[in-house]
Amino acid sequence: MKPNRKVDAYQQFVLDCKIFWSTQVYPELQAQYDRTVESAQRQGTAAPSNAREAHALIGDAPLYQFYAWYERHLQRMKYSGRFGLVPHFETEREALEAKLAEADTLENLELDPAFESPRYYTSFDVHQHPKGLAGDTLAGLVYEQASRSTTPLIRRDRDLHYRFTAAVLNRITPKRMADLGCGFGKSTRPFYQEVPELRLTAVDLSAPCLRVAALNAREDQASGVRFLQRDAANTGLAGESFDSVTSTMLLHELPPPYIERLITESYRLLEPGGLVAHLDFLVPGHEPFKRFIHYSHGRRNNEPFMEPLNELDLVDLHKKAGFREVEIVPFEEADGTLAPDYRAWRFPWAMVIARK
Repeated sequence: MKPNRKVDAYQQFVLDCKIFWSTQVYPELQAQYDRTVESAQRQGTAAPSNAREAHALIGDAPLYQFYAWYERHLQRMKYSGRFGLVPHFETEREALEAKLAEADTLENLELDPAFESPRYYTSFDVHQHPKGLAGDTLAGLVYEQASRSTTPLIRRDRDLHYRFTAAVLNRITPKRMADLGCGFGKSTRPFYQEVPELRLTAVDLSAPCLRVAALNAREDQASGVRFLQRDAANTGLAGESFDSVTSTMLLHELPPPYIERLITESYRLLEPGGLVAHLDFLVPGHEPFKRFIHYSHGRRNNEPFMEPLNELDLVDLHKKAGFREVEIVPFEEADGTLAPDYRAWRFPWAMVIARK
């Protein structure tokens, strides 16, 4: 893309607003919630025990209403405002589509012209991304740019993906890996960079995202990775052909029945002794306020399966599929974010890890 100072300034403004929302508005909202709970308890009312009760306690408070409005509209501005990413990329559509068309000639990309995405994937604008991640040829490029401010306090946007890669590599030295729901390859890239000899198969529903991933891999001169347009819950890949299966921020994008199918598919793909590792958003324990904030974030950001995922017993589902040594562990996406005194808003990152 050609430099555009107006767009850059606008997007930086949106990012700075989101940092203010994360570091100033959210901590004050939590403090107000704690004060409200203490006041209610002094009057003999029990503290909330779930997200719904937390919502009932503070959902009508002006500060929460502002917090929610601010979050919703900052995301909308990022994508669709006057200098939003969608209209910005539209100004160079012809040149960008010509560049993306190069991906169709690459040996590392396999698209299916007859592929039909599941209805859940196309029935709403996920992340408030107009037309979703597969409804426009430029969607992959827009999503790649948009993802850089998903976690506003991480200035180097790929850090958490390299942290996840390191966490997986601490448990296994993979030779054949499947990356499910790879998107534009942000989750895939650290693995093929850190393990150059790795044979890596990455699948996703979105052809626009897969084209970006394939072009990035070409730029990286990665020879052992291929990108396939497949359903992660039904890949069609050979069983027991991988020693590792990963996903990053995929589970919360799936309806519960698809999550169960994905777990079963992961088990089928793995050879005995293989490792599965999912990085996603799981609120630890029974923290009503954090569950309320996370569940309502899903509604504001057009991610309706955030809440259902957190209500599932993922350990039990993995064991029923045949996995052993199942564990859910907190994930530190940046230094200090798991510290007890960390006050800014963050996603409840966690890893689901199991062995076949």
